[in-house]
Amino acid sequence: MKILGIETSCDETAVAIVDDKKNILAHVINSQIELHKKFGGVVPELAARGHIEVLDELILRALSDAKLKFSDIDGFAATCGPGLIGGVIVGMMAAKTLASVHKKPFLAINHLEAHALTARLCDDLKFPYLLLLISGGHCQILLAHGVGNYKKLGETIDDALGESFDKVAQMLDLPYPGGPTVEKLAMQGDENRFKFSRPLIDSLNKNHLCDFSFSGLKTAVRREIEKLIGENFSHLTSPKKVNEKDKADICASFQRVVCEILTNRLTNMLVANFLPKKLVVAGGVAANRYIFSHLKNWAQKHELEVIAPPIALCTDNAAMVAWTGIEKLKLGITDDLNFKPKARWELDSSV
Repeated sequence: MKILGIETSCDETAVAIVDDKKNILAHVINSQIELHKKFGGVVPELAARGHIEVLDELILRALSDAKLKFSDIDGFAATCGPGLIGGVIVGMMAAKTLASVHKKPFLAINHLEAHALTARLCDDLKFPYLLLLISGGHCQILLAHGVGNYKKLGETIDDALGESFDKVAQMLDLPYPGGPTVEKLAMQGDENRFKFSRPLIDSLNKNHLCDFSFSGLKTAVRREIEKLIGENFSHLTSPKKVNEKDKADICASFQRVVCEILTNRLTNMLVANFLPKKLVVAGGVAANRYIFSHLKNWAQKHELEVIAPPIALCTDNAAMVAWTGIEKLKLGITDDLNFKPKARWELDSSV
């Protein structure tokens, strides 16, 4: 069985072909970082146009790389949500068209489920397992019972973790994308210098023991920057007054507090639930080696095995989309060509 997968939910256009023996036969990606860098973040309309411009070429290149023809493909999968709706529509319509023309199954993929199942592509992982999904748009703890069967145990009540990295980078006038930039600069910093607040933990909020909050942490970073420069700032020129040592210390201290928040929420979850002994860390932020190292140390203390995909498959990619298509098709699950794209699509919902 071979599935062609398409990913266009944000700022990367990707096409992959994966077989049911877990071989990635082709994987081509066109990054839009340079397109969005001057804006400090993703511009949805430009992202959608960028997908349209390159997607056809990437599909043909993937087939060429895999030495396959359209007739060799057993189904066409595409991210159909959640994500930037313009980009989602581009990939979805391409997959629908290919499925219709070649009379093959169409598979509508939940982007979050694709992240959740990537570990099964890379590892001999059985259900059930715990899932910490940390990405640019989401931060959730889930219990994965099976394909299409997830129970949410905790989530962010405000900002996603990846978004918080981007905002901190922006406040420090660091290049986009913020996550890798903050991680790199933090390696040179003193993680104990700044004592940032830990939202929901320091307040001892009993109503959100397994939930996350990062908005207050961003505010704490902003206030520390304003102390250093001696003024409030409402644009991106004032942070240039912060020297490189201070920036490195802020990044390192920010990462340390992020790890404290993540491990505290996970500990609360273990106390409140009888759970499997395998923890999968997925999503773009799982590529952060500092965070993964801390999560691995935490897991060992609690006798859990922690699993994460290779860095290249942590961030948005089409291999995870194609693999999720294989998981669905193996179970006989396909989707109608009338399937509607979803800007929001909860992982623990069957709708």
